[in-house]
Amino acid sequence: MRFLPAAAACSMGLLAVSSGSFGQKPDDQINPTSLSFEKRGEAALAAGNYAAANDALETALAADPRNRAAFVMLGRVAQAQALPGKAIAYYKDALLLEPNDVGALSGEGEALVQRGAVDRAKENLARIKTLCKGDCPASTTLAAAIAKGPPPLVQTAQVTDKVPPKGQEKSAVPNTGKN
Repeated sequence: MRFLPAAAACSMGLLAVSSGSFGQKPDDQINPTSLSFEKRGEAALAAGNYAAANDALETALAADPRNRAAFVMLGRVAQAQALPGKAIAYYKDALLLEPNDVGALSGEGEALVQRGAVDRAKENLARIKTLCKGDCPASTTLAAAIAKGPPPLVQTAQVTDKVPPKGQEKSAVPNTGKN
């Protein structure tokens, strides 16, 4: 009887430690429905149909939120739509599931370059190189994106205070001759 509290505490501790392995599924145990929708999303992305790709990939995540590849593909869709902030968020979600996912690190690095954060992208490249132990496609792709640099900023139309001389104004509405 005197060992009952100690034995109960040890068994509860052992139960808590061993139950952690049941909460996370490895990649080969992802729900087949989720994998099916992931493949549909990948095909739609390849076809340039971003709305269908987004819908299919979000459905894949609804079927199994542990589908890391679906998060990475959603990041690719967001990058294709020139939404690097949204892409970075999707890559972060993938990296929360697996911090050493080279594809997610590379995609996040490319989105960071697209956003102008080249120094942070270089950190991702260094991490990829340590994980790959040599050259791999992810490091090559990210290194090329870093070398290319961020896209040029979009310039807005210039506003001027000068008023053109009378008779030389350009009309914003085309003259159709039907007045």
